Amino acid sequence: MVTYRIERLNKEFLRLIAELLSDGVKNETAREAILTRVDCSRDLSSAKVYFTLIDEARKDEVTSALSSVRGSIRGRLGREMHIRQIPELRFIYDDSEKKARAIDALIDQVVQASGEKGD
Repeated sequence: MVTYRIERLNKEFLRLIAELLSDGVKNETAREAILTRVDCSRDLSSAKVYFTLIDEARKDEVTSALSSVRGSIRGRLGREMHIRQIPELRFIYDDSEKKARAIDALIDQVVQASGEKGD
C-alpha cells in the first residue's frame, strides 16, 4: 500500500527529474526520454523512474545515457528537495503503451469478427 506521502514524493520526483533532464543535463541522448511515472520504495532507498520514447529503436542508447547521468540527477535532487534521504534512481523503459496498442488491436479484431458472424 502506497501512502499519501509516498504518492506526493513520487509526483515531486517526477516533476523535478523531468525538469532536470530538460534543462540541466548536457547529454542530448538522455533528453529524449519522456518520463511517465516514478515509484519510490517506502523507505526511500530506491526509486524506479519509468520512461518512454518516440523512437523505440533507441531504447538501449537512451537507457545507458540515463544511467550515466543518474548520479548528477540524484545530487541535484538532494539540493532541491528537503528530505533526509534521496533514493537511488533506476531508469526503466515503460512499454505499457505498446502493450495497450496491442490489446486495442486484439479487441478491434474480436469486434470485427463478431460483426461478420452477426451479419
